[in-house]
Amino acid sequence: MLNISKLLFYSIMILGTCLTLSSETWLGMWIGLEMNLIAFIPILYKSKNTWASESCMIYFLIQSLGSILMLLSVLSNSLIMVSPTVIEHFFYSTLMFSMFIKLGVPPFHFWFPEILEKMNWMNCVIIMTWQKIAPFSILSLISEKSIMLPMIIMLTTMTGALGGLNQTSIRKILGYSSINHMGWMIACLKFNDDYWMKYLIIYSIILIMMIFTFYTLSSFYISQFSNMSSMTEKMTIIIMFMSLGGLPPFLGFLPKWMVIQVLIVSNSYTLLMIMILSVLITLFYYLRLVSTIILFSNTSMKWTLSKTELTYEMQISIVIINILLPVISTFSL
Repeated sequence: MLNISKLLFYSIMILGTCLTLSSETWLGMWIGLEMNLIAFIPILYKSKNTWASESCMIYFLIQSLGSILMLLSVLSNSLIMVSPTVIEHFFYSTLMFSMFIKLGVPPFHFWFPEILEKMNWMNCVIIMTWQKIAPFSILSLISEKSIMLPMIIMLTTMTGALGGLNQTSIRKILGYSSINHMGWMIACLKFNDDYWMKYLIIYSIILIMMIFTFYTLSSFYISQFSNMSSMTEKMTIIIMFMSLGGLPPFLGFLPKWMVIQVLIVSNSYTLLMIMILSVLITLFYYLRLVSTIILFSNTSMKWTLSKTELTYEMQISIVIINILLPVISTFSL
């Protein structure tokens, strides 16, 4: 049966993002962000439990704070005749920080992993992929005006790398991984504005495949990986984690390769080294997950209840996308 309410809220959420992307005024972009927020809150509260209500409240307060800051910066722009230089710097800085609050970029990141922990997998996909499009499109318009972005990039990549080290929840690990990837996307904004959308699309493909797998297997914590008996399932998850970490043979290396090339051309070697070191740290805690999957073998009794498993076709599709697609893309460039 078609759920009209769900269709309405998803439509308004998509429409809000499209309005932000297509608007020619700052106020129009603000209205698009507000439409997106108002439509996403009921989607979060679909479960109607304590965790859902907490995540709704946290998300609403954080996004409202970002919207208020954005509105403040837009309204202050009318005072530009009083002191052009001061007002211009105030406008761009406030607008940039309001988008950082909405995205969960450090040092405003504390809400992001916490809210992911309280969500179901479907909402996690939306907040880590679709909800990033509108704020990043606004940041792309002001990225050339900011001198603070290299420092923010270093802080974001290192926070995303170090934050996931002591986590056992898959959702929090993916949250800190998302923060690390946002650092790479901000680097795209700073040095080549055309690449951030390509990076986000490839990251979204990898993330959707991972979350679909975890949703099918009903996995939320590292300890649940020890229940896997199928070797093909284990290999599929290992490939996806290595791809998310940006290991060279896999799909996740392509966007990182683009950013590395751009940073080398712009002679930003110090920033590049810090970003690559942060990726090595993220690969370390992915390898910790992978070692749990490989080293633990599971035995199950015949009378054990049947559990959901990934279909063979789905596993083959994931492997092909993560291994063959980057090879084809590389030789077609």
